[in-house]
Amino acid sequence: MITVPTMESMFEQYDAGRDGFIDLMELKLMMEKLGAPQTHLGLKNMIKEVDEDLDSKLSFREFLLIFRKAAAGELQESGLHVLARLSEIDVSTEGVKGAKSFFEAKVQAINVSSRFEEEIKAEQEERKKQAEEMKQRKAAFKELQSTFK
Repeated sequence: MITVPTMESMFEQYDAGRDGFIDLMELKLMMEKLGAPQTHLGLKNMIKEVDEDLDSKLSFREFLLIFRKAAAGELQESGLHVLARLSEIDVSTEGVKGAKSFFEAKVQAINVSSRFEEEIKAEQEERKKQAEEMKQRKAAFKELQSTFK
């Protein structure tokens, strides 16, 4: 497990603005550097999950809360869960780095693809719904038009 001083240096590393907070763009860069990029909506949801003061950014306390919740199994299957899992690994003491990296990359790819699949399905459902509404409006218009002929 990573110690608090290590967590503090990790927090400071990604706090590009040096304002004591990790905002949406800094979180985006952090997740990309960790190899687990997130959608804009995913990033907002990550912040919302631990944002105690509702300022839409992560303080160091809220950053630590991510790892406490992960250890307690209280995180949703989200980017925060991925962040906590990726950050717990002490690469300097890891044995078989190549195999470990390969399998983690596979798991991340599966998680990312399933999240994108869900978003794509939602968009497709919305398009189907809009097409059906358009079809109904056209039918209603033709019916109305036929009464004037």
